[in-house]
Parts: sequence; structure tokens; C-alpha cells
Amino acid sequence: MAEEVPDKRCSGCERSLSPAAFARDKNRSDGLQVRCRECVAEYSAAHYRRRRDAIGKSVREKVDVPAGHKLCRMCREIKPHSEWHRNASASDGLSTRCKACRAVRGRQDHLKRQYGITEAERDELLASQAGVCCICLAAPAVHVDHCHKTGRVRGVLCFSCNAALGQFKDRPDAIRRAAAYVEGIAWKPTLVAPGVYQLPS
Repeated sequence: MAEEVPDKRCSGCERSLSPAAFARDKNRSDGLQVRCRECVAEYSAAHYRRRRDAIGKSVREKVDVPAGHKLCRMCREIKPHSEWHRNASASDGLSTRCKACRAVRGRQDHLKRQYGITEAERDELLASQAGVCCICLAAPAVHVDHCHKTGRVRGVLCFSCNAALGQFKDRPDAIRRAAAYVEGIAWKPTLVAPGVYQLPS
């Protein structure tokens, strides 16, 4: 019959608990810490709070989350694991923000990185255009357009007009000729030398 291990008294809460309630400490004669795991965790949390207060930073409050769910620190909502992207490097295997918040943050980061503007600045542009494309004045404006040479944001366009500018490679001369062509004026080049064409003035 196995010998029964006696309970150990915690110096913190002063309860008599089984040895399993104590973490190991090789420097002690019995090989266990003097405080139980609960007291050590409570002390650590209190010490952490004091340190955060001393440097003027807040402490996240612990939130009870049901199994299979996680709290999003951005929207403060508890959502099921299906609402999170995987992240192998995280302790729980999930991203720090839910899918919806990641999408919002992704759009914000894209605007700042690609065009150097915020969502508020983009919304101001949209309001100044009454929400429609600057070129066709009909379709909803959804794509931020910018000069590829200078990086300056020119406006917000619909998909078709933005794609058309891209096809014309942002060349005003080609766009003017296209407009004249649509109006019935064909700018046909004249061959003046091998590989050299002259356009009508």
C-alpha cells in the first residue's frame, strides 16, 4: 500500500492543502513552495497591477469566456472560435483580433500604407464628390485613385473608371485622343520615316 503524503499548510491563505496544490521549489526541504498556487497567482497579479499603476498604465480586467469562445480586445465582444483566423505562433492558436476587426484594421492600414490617408480623409473626399465617381458622375465611388509618380491622391473613382485610367497608363494625351475618337475625330498618325509617325495637330 502506497504511503499517504501529508497535507501542507500554505503560509498565505493558511489552509492545509495536498502537495499537488503547491508548485515545486528545489531550495525547500520538502521540495515545494511555501504558498499554494492560488496565493502565488494572486500575489503575482497584485504585484503586476502595482507595477502597471506605477508607470501609469492600465491593467486588462480578466473576463470569463465560455469554452470554444474568445474575447476580441478591439470590439470587446466574445465570439466563437469560428470568427477568428488561425495563428500558429499564438498561445491559443488564434489571432488577437476577430475576423471583422482584422478586416477593418486591414482597410485602415491599406489606406495609410498605400495612399497616406486615413478613413476619415477618404470619407471627406467621398462627401466632396457626393459619393459618386469623379469621371462618370454616375457609379458609386469605391476606389481611391492616386498619381503613380507623385503619390498624390486625386479622388475616389468607380471600378470601371479606375480600371480605364490604368489601361491608359495615366497618360493625358492618350485620354484626350480617346475622347476625340469617341466624338468622331480619328487621330490617324502619318508615317514620315521608318518607325516615325506624325500625329495631326
